[in-house]
Amino acid sequence: MRKNFFIFGIALLIITFAIYLLFDVGLIFMAVLVILLLVGYANSVQHKHAILRNFPVLGYFRYLFEMIAPEIQQYFIERNTDGKPFSRSQRSLAYQRSKNIDATTPFGTQLDINQSCYEGIKHSIFPATVNEELPRVLVGGPDCKQPYSASLLNISAMSFGSLSENAIVALNKGAQKGNFYHNTGEGGLTQFHQQGGDVTWQIGTGYFGCRNAEGGFDAEKFEQKANLPEVKMIEIKLSQGAKPGHGGVLPATKNTEEIAKIRGVEPHTTILSPPGHSAFSDTNGLITFISELRRLSNGKPIGFKLCIGKTTEFEAICEAMVAQNCYPDFITVDGAEGGTGAAPLEFSDGVGMPYEPALIFVNKTLVFYGIRDKIRVICSGKIISGYSILKAVALGADMCNSARGFMFSLGCIQALRCNTNTCPTGVATQDKMLMKGLVVSDKSERVFHFHRNTLHAANELLAAAGKSSFADVDINIFMRGDEFTHLADLYFPDNLKSVTRY
Repeated sequence: MRKNFFIFGIALLIITFAIYLLFDVGLIFMAVLVILLLVGYANSVQHKHAILRNFPVLGYFRYLFEMIAPEIQQYFIERNTDGKPFSRSQRSLAYQRSKNIDATTPFGTQLDINQSCYEGIKHSIFPATVNEELPRVLVGGPDCKQPYSASLLNISAMSFGSLSENAIVALNKGAQKGNFYHNTGEGGLTQFHQQGGDVTWQIGTGYFGCRNAEGGFDAEKFEQKANLPEVKMIEIKLSQGAKPGHGGVLPATKNTEEIAKIRGVEPHTTILSPPGHSAFSDTNGLITFISELRRLSNGKPIGFKLCIGKTTEFEAICEAMVAQNCYPDFITVDGAEGGTGAAPLEFSDGVGMPYEPALIFVNKTLVFYGIRDKIRVICSGKIISGYSILKAVALGADMCNSARGFMFSLGCIQALRCNTNTCPTGVATQDKMLMKGLVVSDKSERVFHFHRNTLHAANELLAAAGKSSFADVDINIFMRGDEFTHLADLYFPDNLKSVTRY
């Protein structure tokens, strides 16, 4: 192809030059041809890109199509039930509820419900009355001096740095209006999180915001921020579902002077949080650290977040709790399907336990050790709808956190550019020009509406199942398609034990 490019290019240039000499036209076209030939020559002698070397100039179209492939897939190929990690239907639901407009769907389901993977709720023919009051959960164990009444649905951990300042401000203002909490993420508590909304301050392995010069935990800095009135709970991040055992990643393109100052690191460098904590190194150390944070915060709820890996390690944590008679006020369970702005593919796709079995395991383990009543369990997974909230509660959660659901409420279009600093909606970028597209006054309202309408939908599903309280929800209100295969005969009157015949 390289040989043909130059043969036809030079031939076309000669023809164009002849036309120019005879008719005095085509000078601009001839100039373009010269430029293309020069570019083609440069492509053919460079050593970095085989496509351009073999297909001079034409090879650029490959990179163009590769660049816009996600948009082509999303806008022209993807069906309503397609799309990963969230389908078009799920994204549309979040957009509609955020805009406070009709979120109904016409003409029946587009899912194939005659499959073993189908899941649904067993509704009651005697539904309960829909509760118009949004559900809340009290967080605070036996050692907590400042228990917190939290919403059933809250904003999951997303750091300033990963998200733009406009996005963080909009989230916090929405949380203030809706009376739910906003988790800071491991990037630390910043002025953008302090816009009036309740805050759960997450302490990661980098100790950003309470970090000493050596990168370790600074108790004095922690105490100052932990006792701010807007900080309602403190969460120790042990691991994250999208990259468990790896630590957070802030790409250099996002690490601005402002963010570096907040975190206490060098600007314009990729920040890799350590995989583990330096303040403790075993289960007993974790429990001791929880006790220390509770003391420094004057009794505010303290918990930890983890993605389940080795189940024996969580059992060991429970044993240490009982042995020391010290318990976290909450445990946040993150699933391996969790989202992130940046993660190695191997970690994102192949490490950690999904949230469903993880929730079941954590709940049953706490029950086994007789400490379930002392600890609230928070689910942090793909929470996007009222159905997903109800399912998480049925599997053992007391509350739910959602990150990507609230990102959709900010206008996220699932462009999958969170790690490039080129987020087109201004949500996951530090580019000032792109940030201007995210108007805080508008998006904070959408955050508020998404929260309210999603919880209202959960209340409606609860009532449809014949339940009046989320405390009454268990896995028995759900059914799976594979049950129809194993238990099909139970659905026919001929197999009922007593049938009145006339």
